[in-house]
Amino acid sequence: MRARELFSWYDGALPELPDVLGVTDDLTRVKPGWVFVCIKGARFDGHDNAAAALAQGAACVVVERDLGEEAQVQVPDTRAAFSVLCAAWHGNPAHQLHIVGITGTNGKTSTAFLVRDILEAAGHKVGLIGTVRAEIAHETVDGGGLTTPDALTLQALLRHMVDAGCDYCVMEVSSQALAQRRTAGLWFDAAIYTNLTQDHLDYHGNMRAYRAAKRCLFPSASLCVLNADDPESAYMAQSTQRRTVYYSLQRDGADYVAKNLSQSLDGTDLLAVTKGALARVHLRTPGRFSAQNAMAALACTVELGVPLETAAHALSQSRGIPGRLERVPTDTNYRVYIDYAHTPDALENVLTTLRECAPRRLLLLFGCGGDRDRAKRPLMGALAARLADEVVLTSDNPRSEDPQAIINEILAGCTKRRRHISVEPDRHRAIAQVLAKAGEGDIVLLAGKGHEDYQILAGGKIRLDEREVVRAALAS
Repeated sequence: MRARELFSWYDGALPELPDVLGVTDDLTRVKPGWVFVCIKGARFDGHDNAAAALAQGAACVVVERDLGEEAQVQVPDTRAAFSVLCAAWHGNPAHQLHIVGITGTNGKTSTAFLVRDILEAAGHKVGLIGTVRAEIAHETVDGGGLTTPDALTLQALLRHMVDAGCDYCVMEVSSQALAQRRTAGLWFDAAIYTNLTQDHLDYHGNMRAYRAAKRCLFPSASLCVLNADDPESAYMAQSTQRRTVYYSLQRDGADYVAKNLSQSLDGTDLLAVTKGALARVHLRTPGRFSAQNAMAALACTVELGVPLETAAHALSQSRGIPGRLERVPTDTNYRVYIDYAHTPDALENVLTTLRECAPRRLLLLFGCGGDRDRAKRPLMGALAARLADEVVLTSDNPRSEDPQAIINEILAGCTKRRRHISVEPDRHRAIAQVLAKAGEGDIVLLAGKGHEDYQILAGGKIRLDEREVVRAALAS
């Protein structure tokens, strides 16, 4: 690619550059003719590798500070520049797509799947990027393993979508991605905000920085769809002068309101009301959080031009979201669910939902991830002790941490009813243990892993699909 074409967005003086053969921020990938972008991270500074990249034949280095190199391009923010360069390298595919972005602590994945289902029902061909997987018209593709991929992977996915004939992309946008400017240069036709509760403090440091990162999505959107029931929506709205609409389960003044909400283990029913129109919706998953995600998806798609009845019908036909209050088929006289809940708010929501469905007993198995926000561990322990009749504490993805040490921090919050709490660090054995405790009319919830079919231990990643583990435990 011609250097002038790749840097067409740059308003400074470019050095004389040859044709560019690639773009990277990874020194190990630099080849002759490539552009190397120097990014300063928490532990490493790419600027320290600029000379080495040029010695390996890099066409130029992109820097934030003057390094005195002849072949350097200086910019205010190399993270943002990397995203824009990746987009240009792939022919700016976002210019040929309508993009819907979803951010928030909980509900991003469910809302993304529901928006995708509605848009497809309206006749669109849709790509999906998120925590569970990346899809192009239901074909699963490599999404890089992150909720929001790195800029180069993200732009490659968008290019693939355009080439496959997609006209929409629905993507989850994480706070880390926003803080790292992975979506810089993208324009969103709509941006949805779900909620804000404690998570990712290991990365952001505090809630102020966390919410500020989330807010970065909305100035880059033509339409902002905000949760009127969440107090942080006002903060998000302050970041944009664009069109803003609100959805709610309880505020009649919102643009889209859910009425007559009722739920059982068979799902959730509601009446979606907006602008003098209404439509009945049946969701296959129970819970107020399910209704909230559905209203977010409905509000967004109707504002994008989908008829209300089409959106409501698509929600009622949606098969549910992998690992989100997903029932595991068994031949037992009790029910088993798996859910991705890994934050205090998500765990409280799913436990409260299942408790409202009046089981004989509610049995919970969960753990907390290693090398992640430690402050939420005792909070989740307190919730478990209060809302579940039996609790088995186990490992989630312990990573480099000692599994028992993580469990001890969860136990620190279990100040009540400790006699109903048992510990088994091995998740396979823990699942067998909690199933052995279950009886007729009970509900068993396996929380934290959800759609994941692996577990990350200190020695690496192993296969762990809870559906398979449940079947094996019951068979034996």
